[in-house]
Amino acid sequence: MKLANRLSQIEEPKTILMAKLSRELRSKGVDVIDLSLGEPDFQTPDFIIESAKKAMDDGYTKYPPVAGYPELREAIVQKFQKENQLQFATNQILVGTGAKQCLYNAVMSVINEGDEVIIPSPYWVTYVDIVKLAGGVVKSIAALYENQFKITPSQLEEAITPQTKLFMFSSPCNPTGTIYSKEELSALAAVFAKYPNIFIISDEIYEHINFEGSHESIAQFGEIKDRVIIINGFSKSFAMTGWRLGYMAAHQDIISASEKIQSQVTSGANSITQRAAITALQGDLSSTRLMVEKFKERRDYLVEALKEIKGFQVNNPSGAFYLFPDVSFYYGKKGIENSDALCFYLLNEVHVSCVSGDSFGNPNCVRLSYATSLEKLQEAVRRLKEGFEKLS
Repeated sequence: MKLANRLSQIEEPKTILMAKLSRELRSKGVDVIDLSLGEPDFQTPDFIIESAKKAMDDGYTKYPPVAGYPELREAIVQKFQKENQLQFATNQILVGTGAKQCLYNAVMSVINEGDEVIIPSPYWVTYVDIVKLAGGVVKSIAALYENQFKITPSQLEEAITPQTKLFMFSSPCNPTGTIYSKEELSALAAVFAKYPNIFIISDEIYEHINFEGSHESIAQFGEIKDRVIIINGFSKSFAMTGWRLGYMAAHQDIISASEKIQSQVTSGANSITQRAAITALQGDLSSTRLMVEKFKERRDYLVEALKEIKGFQVNNPSGAFYLFPDVSFYYGKKGIENSDALCFYLLNEVHVSCVSGDSFGNPNCVRLSYATSLEKLQEAVRRLKEGFEKLS
């Protein structure tokens, strides 16, 4: 059966693959601890759930506007003003079915065949494949462990060519937990100011999962703001992964283009979720702050515990809920050739699921999610220590 050629350019995300393999083993009675998916183990706050129930009772069961309900777009505008000191109009906001769709909308709106897209690695697994689907060419910059997985302005400038059309990054970062400071973002913005034809996608989905201080957005620098596309959503900060709602903020021309694309793919996002999202934005962040406290506790435990495993290099991330340790010490030992092989060994022999660093642009590492209970993390560490001892 001959299918479309574009399918050969992309892969199923390894995050989804490892979660699927974990479920298959569990269905056979194997006790697998899943550290592969970036999904908070907390329940959506009750006040948001009650709002969704009320939305159904109030009749919000019809098609919503493609760009999102005006009240939700206005609530997002108010959120940016209050939390980020950023000014947007409602026609600069688009609501989509998750942050991933918003990323897709944005890339499809600005990238033509052959355009270059600079992406610092490690990067979220889907960035590269979305660019490929748009016909773009990925140009990766290695963000080094020694620099807390952050790129420098000189690295950025060296990567820019006349074909560069877009830069994509996340802060806080998936998979490393890295957060760029205001000073670091300012230095990158100064480079972009020299190149007015480059767009910047700033993925800020982990905005509130921040252990060090307030969130900083690269959109705060006025000289480049019109070229910045902010991606955000509700999955991480409000534990609403299954509700499937994200949003983007950008220049009106980009929003109009993205709305046109979305109108041919999904139309408007779930109407009931949208009403609940208004409530989420207008409520307080006490539930989010409680989650962040728990994530920090888990991070602190896991960083110290993994440092006890021979050969591990572990950074201390400032946000998100992942660790991205360098495990290349074990390559070449007992048939473990690379991070993929190591992850399959850990899944099938140790019964701990994680994701190959190769999927994120750094083959020396693996990604471990600590969006699960401390008790499960403690048991996972016990298994990992035993598993790596067998490889030593």
